Amino acid sequence: MSETKNNKAAKRISGFSSVISFLVMALALIVGIIIYDKIFGDPANFIDGELRGEPKENNFYGVIYKGGFIVPGLVAINIIILIFSLERMITLLLANGKGNTRKFIVSIKESLASGNYDSAIAACDKKKGSLANVVRAGVEKYRNVALDKSLDKEQKIEAVKKELDEATALELPMLSKNLSVLSTCASIATLVGLIGTVLGMIRSFAAMSSGSPDTAALATGISEALINTAFGITASTVAIIMYNVFSTQIDSMTYSMDEANFIISQDLATKN
Repeated sequence: MSETKNNKAAKRISGFSSVISFLVMALALIVGIIIYDKIFGDPANFIDGELRGEPKENNFYGVIYKGGFIVPGLVAINIIILIFSLERMITLLLANGKGNTRKFIVSIKESLASGNYDSAIAACDKKKGSLANVVRAGVEKYRNVALDKSLDKEQKIEAVKKELDEATALELPMLSKNLSVLSTCASIATLVGLIGTVLGMIRSFAAMSSGSPDTAALATGISEALINTAFGITASTVAIIMYNVFSTQIDSMTYSMDEANFIISQDLATKN
């Protein structure tokens, strides 16, 4: 019964698994193609309903459609960034647990100072999240070694530190999981947009290569270049911002874990 309770208390929020992440990316690409074909490529967005013609005046969807076949990929990248930003936001919110972290650490310090281990464990169960999981593992180990007369002071401290390090090592990868997706999107979005830009410029120069430049083809090429550039820069900017926001949150949570680990180790060293 006690083991079941401990496992429940140490439940970790990890977010999307590798398989789900792959399916999300594949689905995003499919959605990007559908959006490009059915929404941006709606004949109603173009003069006389001709997709090869010019977009209607002030019709942004038609202008985006002129960005060419790279646009669906860029739309997919933007969707992926949005989905994984929400996934990390929810995961880190759950991992942060309930209530104020500073008050939680203070309550743990007071409980350990008074030797009330049950109160500290109850606070962890109430707090939940990654920090609570680490502290709970440390407090339970603290309680066990404190009553073990066969261990000397150094062995007790080492046992508690090892338990805290192992618990922390289990939590941290879950916090940073899938951040690589955002960092990758931040890098490739600009590059994919640049590919579209180059293709658009090639189209533009091809239109000017003849004796009498084809103004329609020239305009199409320039539109393709600029649309792809805009999509790529937008996706990259959002991904970089979200990556840095989440990295800052993870750093803050890691600091709280280190602080709690230090408090538990110091309390054990002082009392024994």
